[in-house]
Amino acid sequence: MPAIWAKDGARRREARIPETITFATKPKLGVAMLARARQAGLAFAWITGDCVYGADSARRRWAEQHHDGYVMAVISGQYLGQRPVTSWIENLPAKTWRRLSAGDGAKGPRLLYDWACVPYAGGAAGFPCALLVRRSTSQPGELTFYLTDAPAGTSLAERVRIAGMRWSIESRFEQAKGEVGLDQYEVRSWVGWHRHITLALFALAYLAVLRKTAIGGRRLGQSRRRVVAAHHTGDQAPALAPALAPGLEPPARTRGNPALVSLAPQTSAPRPACSLAQPNTAA
Repeated sequence: MPAIWAKDGARRREARIPETITFATKPKLGVAMLARARQAGLAFAWITGDCVYGADSARRRWAEQHHDGYVMAVISGQYLGQRPVTSWIENLPAKTWRRLSAGDGAKGPRLLYDWACVPYAGGAAGFPCALLVRRSTSQPGELTFYLTDAPAGTSLAERVRIAGMRWSIESRFEQAKGEVGLDQYEVRSWVGWHRHITLALFALAYLAVLRKTAIGGRRLGQSRRRVVAAHHTGDQAPALAPALAPGLEPPARTRGNPALVSLAPQTSAPRPACSLAQPNTAA
C-alpha cells in the first residue's frame, strides 16, 4: 500500500483498510513473508530477489541468522568492504570466468553468460559469502552483480541456477496476469482486492497441479501440438489428481471415431407433398 494511502484516514475508512495495516517497504514486507513461511513450517533452502531486496542488509542478515542461502541482485554502485562491487573484478584472471546458463526458460535453455564468483569475509559459520558476477558474452561491459551466501562447497553452477530462479518467479506473475486475470480487477475496497488476488492465485495453483497431472508438467511455451494430440477424441482423458477430485473416475476410453450427435437409426417416414400457396395477384 502506498505511503500516501497509509496516511489518509478518510481514504482508509472508505476502502475499509484495517487499522493494523501500516505502510511498509518491499524489503520489510519480504522479511515478514519469510518469517511467516518459517512459522508455518514451509521448508526452503534459498532466498533470491532483485536489487530492491538485495540492497537491504536486514534481509541478508535474517537469512544468515537462519542459515538460509541467498543469491540477491545488487546495483553496480553497491559497496562491499568499503569499496564498490565493480572494483572487485578489475584484476580477475580469465580462468575465473565460466560460461553457464542460469537454467531453462519457456523456450529452452536461457542465454549463456560468463560468470565469476569472488569470496569475501562474512556470513554465518559454514555459509561463506561471495560476490557473484554475470557478464554478457557479446558486450563484456554489461555486468550484473549478486551478493550470495551459501553452504560451504556450493558450486558456481548451483549459485548461477539459484540466480536464474528469480526469472521463473517473474514469468509466473506474467502467466497469472494472462491466464487468470491477476491484474484485471476494479475494486474499491481492501476486502474486494484481497478476494480477487486470493482467487486468482488459487486458480493459478489449481491449473499448475492440473497441468502437472495431465501432461506431466510440460512448461509453457513448449509445442502445444503434442498437448492437443494427447486430448483429441479417441484418447483417454487424463485422470484428475485424487486430492483435487476425490472419487472422480476417469471417463471410459472411447473406440473408433464417435460422432458428436448420434444418427437416427432409420429415415423418417415420407410425408405427402404440400403445394405452395397461391401467389397474391391482387393489384
